[in-house]
Amino acid sequence: MSRAWVKGSTTRWRKIRAAVLARDKGLCTIAAPGCTGRATHADHIVLRSMGGDDSLDNLRAACESCNLGRKRATPQPEPAPRRVTRW
Repeated sequence: MSRAWVKGSTTRWRKIRAAVLARDKGLCTIAAPGCTGRATHADHIVLRSMGGDDSLDNLRAACESCNLGRKRATPQPEPAPRRVTRW
């Protein structure tokens, strides 16, 4: 967790978030089940922990349930391919 998050959001982040919400007209762009439609969060498409940044190209507007639900979802490994033993 960054120091800025512990102390609250920074002025820079609030400006970026406002720009993302204005660009996407305040509508959630994820639209997952349970979506409220009204965006209040700026969501990183490529997470910062995975090398993403705060550029507008890497951010999208999201409602709280879509954004927080996305963070809780853990990626599942793909199942191993089955070997055919008989034809």
